[in-house]
Amino acid sequence: MLARGHSEMGHRVCVAALIDPAGGVFPFLDALEADGIRTARVSLPTRAYRKERAAVRALCLESKPDVVHTHGYRSDVVDAGVARSLGIPVVSTVHGFTGGGLRNRIYEWVQERAFRDFDAVVAVSQPIVDRLVGRRVARNRIRLIANAFDGAAAVLERRAARERLGLERDEFTVGWVGRLSAEKGADVLLEAIPLLTEPLAVAIVGGGPDAASLRERAERLGIGDQLRWLGVVPGAGALVAAFDVFVLSSRTEGIPIVLLEAAAAEVPIVATSVGGVPSMFPDGEIVQVPPDDPRAIAAAVDAVRADPEAAKRRARLARERVERDFAPRPWLERYEELYRSVAGRHGSIGEESARSSGANEGRGRLA
Repeated sequence: MLARGHSEMGHRVCVAALIDPAGGVFPFLDALEADGIRTARVSLPTRAYRKERAAVRALCLESKPDVVHTHGYRSDVVDAGVARSLGIPVVSTVHGFTGGGLRNRIYEWVQERAFRDFDAVVAVSQPIVDRLVGRRVARNRIRLIANAFDGAAAVLERRAARERLGLERDEFTVGWVGRLSAEKGADVLLEAIPLLTEPLAVAIVGGGPDAASLRERAERLGIGDQLRWLGVVPGAGALVAAFDVFVLSSRTEGIPIVLLEAAAAEVPIVATSVGGVPSMFPDGEIVQVPPDDPRAIAAAVDAVRADPEAAKRRARLARERVERDFAPRPWLERYEELYRSVAGRHGSIGEESARSSGANEGRGRLA
């Protein structure tokens, strides 16, 4: 959405992605290319850091961006310094921190130290701002820009979505979408299922490192026959209308896009009050519960089932909140303002090229 939106606003955009040299299908990049967005597929083994930096340097010299925008600790740590060495301003967006094991916490520590050298760091929620300040990232370099959502995206109606997911037409179904890893808390939802007053179906959409252990846990809990393990589903955001209630059981979050998708589809939501979730729906549009509390999740799901009219009213208000507060255009304009501000602090190679050629006057070059 960021790439498409700024392209439509007249900027030249290139999206670079490190991909597996073994090949495969990359729907994210394919969709961008179909929309006329330039992509750069950097095909290298995972730990070929020197070659990766050389490829990023060559891309910067060839495309001459005014700003490089990185996402994720690998590009923040490995690649951002290449752009800085060429005099190109660098911006990163921090979508959240997952915590987890010692190795991952070390990665996050290194990433947070790297942020001190960025021209700007975007946090998608206030708790992330607070964490970055606590890690000695300069406050005047941090911008709070919550995620946006394109409500115009095609959302299938309930019957079509259920058919696509292979769900029975009239079966009351709890939906869960995410990565099957500890920070997303799928295990907390599994622990909640035996506590429900009535059995119901639960559809789990997603894959991840905990998939096998979660299936084993479900069998130990005796709930295997209630679960539908649907795996990774392309375009899952368009299918959330298939669910009667959507559960987000995460232990940590930034501004979860999946909640915006569920709200846009007017699906009642039960979510843990972590990260930016409380600020997204501050007026009771969704039911919020404490993290790591299966009983609270079970009680909230039971309440949705017991009073569907109240749940529908909350869902309608959540949709209206998304349309009002998470519209793409203001979000794009805030990023554009940020890019212009960091590019204006020092001349980038893209600006020097534009001055010498006289071409593309007034158009930014974003990577």
